[in-house]
Amino acid sequence: MFLETICLINGKVQNLDAHIRRMRKTADYFRFDVPELPDLEELLSPGMENCKVKCSIHYHYEINSIAFERYIPKVIKCLKLINASPDYTFKFSDRRSLNDLLSLREDCEEVLIVRNGYITDTTYSNVVLEKENSLYTPHLPILNGTKRQKLLHEGRISEKEIKVNNLKDYNRIYLINSMLDIEDNISIPADLIKV
Repeated sequence: MFLETICLINGKVQNLDAHIRRMRKTADYFRFDVPELPDLEELLSPGMENCKVKCSIHYHYEINSIAFERYIPKVIKCLKLINASPDYTFKFSDRRSLNDLLSLREDCEEVLIVRNGYITDTTYSNVVLEKENSLYTPHLPILNGTKRQKLLHEGRISEKEIKVNNLKDYNRIYLINSMLDIEDNISIPADLIKV
């Protein structure tokens, strides 16, 4: 089964076309017909129209479940570097390979995954690193997220090979996903990334 996480802000779906494209790409790769999404704005519960809402859609041949919850971002004070190569090219409902990595975070809130010496993602977000007022995202993410794609398309960020050895060249790291934009400032100084 697969997962699509869609953001609604003040009752309006965000970046829907990118989510539909990813669902189609997933369905094409695994050879099934992508199920049609219902009108998510119509399904939103009363009282959730004036906040940020996380909509989680589990699907395969059909929509298995749709859940809405108010979104409260995690507080991140440090990231722990770990070497791993989880397979999460597609957004699976089963996140055990990623969740298992959290046991390695020690006293940090989240891990920053390193694959073959290159920075990739955290367990729940893509990352953007700041250097001299420019923003870069790793060239080989674990998952090519919809927010990452949008920011690349808009020219707000650029792809770059970012090696662990080069982290010292960056001053800040931002976590982004369908629920988090750079402006949400879920970020830490790069020197709070622990080896």
